[in-house]
Amino acid sequence: MTQKFLTLNGNRFYYDEIAAYSFRNSVPLNGYEAKTLEFCRDWLNGVQEFPIHTSGSTGTPKLITLTRKQMEISARRTVRLLSLKAGEHMLVCLNTEYIAGMMMIVRGLLADMQMTIVEPVGNPLTLTPADEAYHFSSFVPMQLQTILQENGGALERLDKMKAILAGGAPVSFSLQRELQQLQVPVYHTYGMTETASHIALRLLNGPDAAEYYETIDGITIGQDNRGCLTITSDLTANETLVTNDIVEILTPTRFRWIGRADNTINTGGVKVQIEVVEVAVSEALAELEPAPRFFVASQPDELLGEKVILVLEGNHLSEEAEQQVTEKMRSLLRKFEMPKDIYYSPAFSETATGKVSRLRTMQKLGLETD
Repeated sequence: MTQKFLTLNGNRFYYDEIAAYSFRNSVPLNGYEAKTLEFCRDWLNGVQEFPIHTSGSTGTPKLITLTRKQMEISARRTVRLLSLKAGEHMLVCLNTEYIAGMMMIVRGLLADMQMTIVEPVGNPLTLTPADEAYHFSSFVPMQLQTILQENGGALERLDKMKAILAGGAPVSFSLQRELQQLQVPVYHTYGMTETASHIALRLLNGPDAAEYYETIDGITIGQDNRGCLTITSDLTANETLVTNDIVEILTPTRFRWIGRADNTINTGGVKVQIEVVEVAVSEALAELEPAPRFFVASQPDELLGEKVILVLEGNHLSEEAEQQVTEKMRSLLRKFEMPKDIYYSPAFSETATGKVSRLRTMQKLGLETD
């Protein structure tokens, strides 16, 4: 009988040695490899509860506990939805200390897929053999952007997959445009640690690309009095989870994401939703090659109370390029939505899952964060 194994950073580890914890005696391990294999060991040995930190991208990270049953329900639904099969090959390149990376491993174990795990770098394909093909993977948007910009054979390699998930951050206008080159369906995920990864998917490319998310089986959605999404499911022990995400519900299974309730700027008495501004900024920056990362925030203003600002990553744009971006934004935004100032950060601070930390980036720039 063939022994089951996974590949981690180029080294092969058999499931029986992982379960017995004897992998520590086989090859030297760095901290990331050890933690990844320890999670696999716990799963293979039937551990029933898993403490997991939230990412901290929208607030202070917190420790929650998910049950094995919750994680199995979520994983099986994704496997079924994407028609993943035993023996197919998956690439795991998200941080396995957080829910997105953990759930990739759980899907692989439950579906009996062949797993190749690499550290979560900008272009994970550079850590794998060029001739190695995969059926499934999940990336953060920045990884997809980097892969498409840097890797000459990336399109061919990605198109050999059955499906790709993208999550953890918004997908920019420029990235969504680049994704139209791909034949493989790419899905933007909506979910959180508390729901054991995603509860809804949005198709990003192809003729059926959508602006809305479609919930997976077994999810009931609603809204609270703020217009924020509520989720009820066996993933939440059939309790109603109230999110901080403002949505427009289109059907019992479809919703359009508007933005976070705590991302509203009151400028001169007018409420501006940060995500609405960011959609326009993304389109304006798409004219640049490559388009820099950015985020929209606010700063105190003596006259307006708060003013909208734009923070760009990298070197200052030329005067001509900045003027071009400003004119494009002006054509897409209303007067009170326009950023009043543009700030530049050489490099954005990030969370452990690769998300931009707006708080730490603004603190480095000496900007107000309250």
